[in-house]
Amino acid sequence: MLQIVPYTEERRDDFRLLNEEWLRKYFTLEPLDVELLSQPERNIIAPGGAVFFAEVDGTIVGTVAMIPHGEHVFELGKMAVTEAVQGRGVGAALMERCIMFAEEKNARSIILYSNTMLTSAIHLYRKYGFVEIPLQKSGYVRTNIMMEKRLGP
Repeated sequence: MLQIVPYTEERRDDFRLLNEEWLRKYFTLEPLDVELLSQPERNIIAPGGAVFFAEVDGTIVGTVAMIPHGEHVFELGKMAVTEAVQGRGVGAALMERCIMFAEEKNARSIILYSNTMLTSAIHLYRKYGFVEIPLQKSGYVRTNIMMEKRLGP
């Protein structure tokens, strides 16, 4: 059974390893990746963000972070789902939890940075109401698209 569970210190390595697996498959590990993945407590959670995990039968199979960007904006980032369970709704479950988190925090919008070669990811983002906006500097070489989901009235 699929469950979305919160970050704990014991899951720090799962966060790093899932993302490293994904990044090495499609791109390369960049300095900002290393910084965020090595200290999620300091870089994501302490400023008001969150990290969530997808767990199936006691095994962590996916993760995502909600990174604060100012007072009313979160960046959906570091989403990774292990290859063995891709296409089984894990990304959708993580996405729904992120949207709920942003709404709980009274965010105005969720932004994300991606790459258009990741067609499955882009499809998921569009399915949940993200639209392309002008690309702003992300800190990543691999970024070629920025998307936003507006929340609330």
